[in-house]
Amino acid sequence: MKYTIQNHKDTRSGFGDGLLEIAKENENIVGLCADLTGSLKMNAFADAFPERFFQTGISEANMIGMAAGLTIGGLIPFTGTFANFSTGRVYDQIRQSVAYSNKNVKICASHAGITLGEDGATHQILEDVGMMRMLPGMTVIVPCDYNQTKAAVKAIAAHQGPVYLRFGRPKVPNFTSVDAPFEIGKAIKLIEGADVSIIATGHLVWKALEAAEALAKENIHAEVINIATIKPLDEEALIQSVRKTKCVVTAEEHQANGGLGDAVAQMLAQKMPLPLEMVAIKDVFGESGTAEELMKKYGLDTTDIVKAAKNVLKRK
Repeated sequence: MKYTIQNHKDTRSGFGDGLLEIAKENENIVGLCADLTGSLKMNAFADAFPERFFQTGISEANMIGMAAGLTIGGLIPFTGTFANFSTGRVYDQIRQSVAYSNKNVKICASHAGITLGEDGATHQILEDVGMMRMLPGMTVIVPCDYNQTKAAVKAIAAHQGPVYLRFGRPKVPNFTSVDAPFEIGKAIKLIEGADVSIIATGHLVWKALEAAEALAKENIHAEVINIATIKPLDEEALIQSVRKTKCVVTAEEHQANGGLGDAVAQMLAQKMPLPLEMVAIKDVFGESGTAEELMKKYGLDTTDIVKAAKNVLKRK
């Protein structure tokens, strides 16, 4: 494997560090947080720019409304709270005040998926990507590591329109280049292969690389693609890959319904019907446990991607 782990870092720190950097360059950047400044790693921003930081307290709906209003004066608000509260609790406000009005709000969501761990099912939202994908005009981004999250923050600040940025709490392999630019809507091919396309997002990208390495030992050459932007989907890059491999595995820390797998399946059904296997949560809620335990129990580990690849190869 040509990609190596530089260190282990949480993606929420990539958000916090990226926010601080971009705020130094753009005085229109403002931050809003719903009583979780430390958890969202927004401390440094709040300390550096107290006049541009708004602590809304545990009133997420109000936070979204405030953010929508701030855009009217040309400000670029970044809202921060847990993914469950960023979407499930405030979906009406996002739909009506942000998406419908095409407001330039950046909805930044930490502690997503089952890797939230011990906090349990009530906090482990697994439907958020689907909810946000369905909103017209909403861009949906799920970066894979610290470096890519930091780069994504800078990219969405320059993007005009509403964005949902999803990241997490656990420390995960940080392997992308520190200097790599983030281009919204563009897939990144990590490994070239001709047998099966593995299309992954978020924490599952490193697992996909591990799976490709394991498959290579069995003379199965997987092409691994990092999809950080789930909407808009880079259909051209994916079609180019599957035209060669003729089969696909998607991998994500989200429900199979509504997530990356669903987006890829819709695209393939319309443009190039091919065998597809999804490594995702299968219509269940999570539970309390360590991130590692839950990834294994719910079928989101390296071995599960390897198994899915072998299964889809049989369906060629």
